[in-house]
Amino acid sequence: MASDERMEPLERLLNLVGLLLETRVPLTFDQIQATLDAYRSDNPDSAKRMFERDKDVLREYGVPLELVDTDAWGTEQGYLIRKERYYLPEIGFTPEEVGALFVTSQSGGEDTAAEHGVRKLLYGSDGGTLVSMSGGPLASGSDSRSELVIAAADAAQRHRRIRFGYRTSQGKVSDREVDAFALVLRGGHWYVVGHDVGRDDVRAFRLSRLTSELSDGGAGREPPEGFRAADHVQAGPWDATTEDVAEIAFAPTIASMAERSLLGARRLRTDDDGRTVLAVPMPDPATLAGIVLQYGPDAEVRTPDALRQEVVRRLEESLA
Repeated sequence: MASDERMEPLERLLNLVGLLLETRVPLTFDQIQATLDAYRSDNPDSAKRMFERDKDVLREYGVPLELVDTDAWGTEQGYLIRKERYYLPEIGFTPEEVGALFVTSQSGGEDTAAEHGVRKLLYGSDGGTLVSMSGGPLASGSDSRSELVIAAADAAQRHRRIRFGYRTSQGKVSDREVDAFALVLRGGHWYVVGHDVGRDDVRAFRLSRLTSELSDGGAGREPPEGFRAADHVQAGPWDATTEDVAEIAFAPTIASMAERSLLGARRLRTDDDGRTVLAVPMPDPATLAGIVLQYGPDAEVRTPDALRQEVVRRLEESLA
């Protein structure tokens, strides 16, 4: 199959990075070529030169692409990107550090180097915890008020049990009782991670979805051995959380690609019609519907009804 000449270089590079991050074994160029359409060409030399250029670009931008032996005898070599070298460690702050950062971010005066550093730590290029106010000093935004972040950080550091009202991305409101383990900043949002007493499971709760203040419920339990807060906070391009998931059936020809592309997706089963059903983190129906529609007839929403209705509504609008 000839490579798609219309594919943007950035898309080709992202596909290559995604493939090499998820592979469990080093991939040879032939295996990469067989997986990614962009490197398939009637001219093998041209495809190889494109791949060599892409490797140079990735390394120039600091992507740790490695060439390693594919077996113990070194008979062949392949490429991979080790996740521990590619991803930055999660940012964690003590309550005192969080307080100091907020004080810095909310201080008046000129845009100093210190405030610029706070922007990088807490605000990020796409917005999030802190909001720029007409070009002036940063101020805490509605996503997480400073006193709420500091209270959650304090509870996590001291492993306290906290009680609060919580609204899921689907609008369901309930009271939660959680043994706080950690506070995580990911995707521009703060999450408190801990053991949900009512559900007897470790969950992550986005602070912007709290419907009440935190109240102290006494001493909580210690985190389990080997606990990593980052494992419980999934943030994809659509800001996925661990609370709400959709079941989406994909055609056999794209199921593996969809599983790799949708961060946090996990395989549930293969139905009688041959489609693979994935559990996909869902922040809200409107956000995920747009992603589902990109797959066309190769994707079918099984649950929830709210997502199915949103997909149907958009299709009907397109037909109209």
